[in-house]
Order: sequence, then structure tokens, then C-alpha cells
Amino acid sequence: MRRLKLFGQRTLVLVLGLVTIWLILVLFYDVADRRLPLVLALASTYAAAAYLILPRAIRLGAHILNRGRVPLYTLTGDGLPGDPVNLVLIGAFGELRRAFALAGWTQAEPLGLGSSWKMACAFVLNRPYPSAPFSTLYLFNRGQDVGFQRPIGDSPRKRHHVRFWGLPIEHAEATLDTAAFWLASSRPAASERALWVGAATKDVGLSLTRLSFQITHATDLDTNAERAFLVRELTELGGIGPVRYHLPGERLPLGMVNRYVSDGLVAVADLSRGAGDPRRRDGSALSDLPSKPGRA
Repeated sequence: MRRLKLFGQRTLVLVLGLVTIWLILVLFYDVADRRLPLVLALASTYAAAAYLILPRAIRLGAHILNRGRVPLYTLTGDGLPGDPVNLVLIGAFGELRRAFALAGWTQAEPLGLGSSWKMACAFVLNRPYPSAPFSTLYLFNRGQDVGFQRPIGDSPRKRHHVRFWGLPIEHAEATLDTAAFWLASSRPAASERALWVGAATKDVGLSLTRLSFQITHATDLDTNAERAFLVRELTELGGIGPVRYHLPGERLPLGMVNRYVSDGLVAVADLSRGAGDPRRRDGSALSDLPSKPGRA
């Protein structure tokens, strides 16, 4: 029965792939080629395929192949594996924001038409954009609650960055070992003590997304090194307390919380309350920071 189900799933995905190719090459490109110059026909076909047709086909294919496994990493909007979870910080949002501000990191602007256009211009012209928005990755059945970044040089194409998803500790205590922990959770209030589950990676240039071929950042494969860099940054000015590392399935002491699941080592630390000089590493004040998490 299991093999029959798997065969049926793969057959559906094969049919979906053939239909997708037909839509792109036969339907869309054929129509565009008859009405537009070759260059415009190719450009419009690429835009439609990369940003409209392929993402939906990939999402549908991932849904067909979904076997109900608990995700151990973030997901892209297409339903593909995204950045690995490698960090958990414990505290209120104000403490999280303060820790990164002290280390000289900037909170990412919410993703929207205006910020996307500014990012595209900065990307192409290689101009600085310290608060550039992040693309949306998904965990706990929602996009990230907040993100922080530190540019590498003046280029928007290279940066250290981390996305966070907040989870009320009370919810984690009740459902941590179940699929509900990952698939249905609410955001914590700004003043509420919470788990801030993070995925830290380093952007190193330009690339194309797998399968859909959208233009995006190229990411350094060594996420362990990026986790170590981020922990060092936050520790230097006392933004976090002692760090402990956990393997999948190990007990994680968070009061009643007894387990955190990941596909690799996870650095866990408590956020320090009011530690350090109340100014950024570069000397600027913290008074202009937002008081609530935003969609990065």
C-alpha cells in the first residue's frame, strides 16, 4: 500500500511537471513570440516562469509529496527547504532588539513594494542598504517575525543576517514534541518572555533559486561558522548569557520545556536584561529602534 501511494504521488508530480513545461514553452512563450520581439518574448517568458508559474507548481508538488513529517528547517514560499534553524534566544522582544542593536546590527525593514524596489535598485547598482528587507521564509506556519543584519563592506549583496520566529514559552511547553508545535503557533506579545527561534546565514553574492530560477542572494554553505560568528557578536557586549549547544533530541532546560528538535547543533542562550552600554557598537543611540517586532 505504501509503495502504491508513493508511485501515485510521483506520477502526479511527473504530470505536474509536464503540464508546467507545456504552460511555459507551448502556451506562454508561443503567444509571446508571436506578439513581441524575440528579446522581449524571452524576458517576459522568464519573468512569468520564474515568478508566477514555477513557484506555484513547486508548491503544489511539495504538497503532493508531503508525508506529514515535522519540518526541521525553514521553508521557502515554494515549499522547499530553506535556511536551517541554528539558534534559540530566550527573552522578550525588547531584549532581543537591544542585543542586536548593541552589536551594531540593523533591523530589517518589512518586505513591501517600496522596500523591494529599493532593494532591487541597491542590488543592481551595488549601493548600501543597511536595513534592506528579507525574503520571507516560513516556520511555525508563518513568515518570520523579525530579522537583523550586518552588511559586509558597503555591498547589499553580502551580509550577515538572521531571521527570528517568536514562540510563547507557554505554547512550547504544551506542544513541543508534536507537529502542532511547528505547524500552528501564535506570535508572542512584545513584552512576553518567549523563545526566539532563529536561522542565521551569510549572503555572499548573487545566485538563482533552485528550480524556480529567481534572482536572489547566494548563501555561504557553512551555517555552523555563521552561527559561531553571531554568537560571538552577541556575547562581546553582553547581549546574551552563557551559550549551550544541543543536538537533536537532547533535553533542553527551559523550565518545563524538555526538548528542542533540529537537524543540527542549536546554540541556545538567554537574552541579557539591560546589559551593556545603551548605545550601538558604532556609538549611535538606541532610541530610534522600533518597539514591536515587524515582518522582515
